[in-house]
Amino acid sequence: MNLDWIGRESGRILELLGSHVVLSTVPVAVGLVLAIPLGWLAHRSGLWRPAILATSGLLYTVPSLALFVLLPSIIGTKILDPLNVVIALTIYSLALLVRTVVDGLDSVPTETVQAASAMGYRSFARFIGVELPVAVPVIAAGLRVAVVSNVSVVSIAAIVGTSQLGLLFTQGAQLQFLTPIIVGIVLCLLLAAVLDAVVLLIARWLTPWTPRGAHG
Repeated sequence: MNLDWIGRESGRILELLGSHVVLSTVPVAVGLVLAIPLGWLAHRSGLWRPAILATSGLLYTVPSLALFVLLPSIIGTKILDPLNVVIALTIYSLALLVRTVVDGLDSVPTETVQAASAMGYRSFARFIGVELPVAVPVIAAGLRVAVVSNVSVVSIAAIVGTSQLGLLFTQGAQLQFLTPIIVGIVLCLLLAAVLDAVVLLIARWLTPWTPRGAHG
């Protein structure tokens, strides 16, 4: 490990880390916002459920590198535009989280839904005030998987030149210099652990009534 190199490149490393954080988290947040109504529709509708879940499963199988390369020609951006990565990872996050939201809503006890209805909750109010909060532990478990996965997948975008920690891997490989690679791996692991912990803490804050182990 070359500590002198780390000291000289610390500014650039922090910049790459900041970009990696944004590219890892923004798609998950957008994906969750889109997945909640789609998951609710799949949960409530026997007709749309198979189609929504099948489509989300197919989207998740599309190779990430293919999306990074194809998106610029589809949406008219430049190959190095970070927006390509954000859109690609939003698609992956959405594909993963739709199933998670459906599973979370399926986990809500029927008795809870019936009790809320008996108390006068209408459909939308019951979903927002009762079903979604009860589903948080299951949704949070999927959200943790999505966040950690994105930290890893983002690094692949270094192949198309997007600025993030993956550039340390390509730099180290090109120069046959291990220090950038080691730094990149350590920072990716730390970032994944921190983001996982943040999601877990938010889930516990949103559901203070649940046992500590309920969030996984």
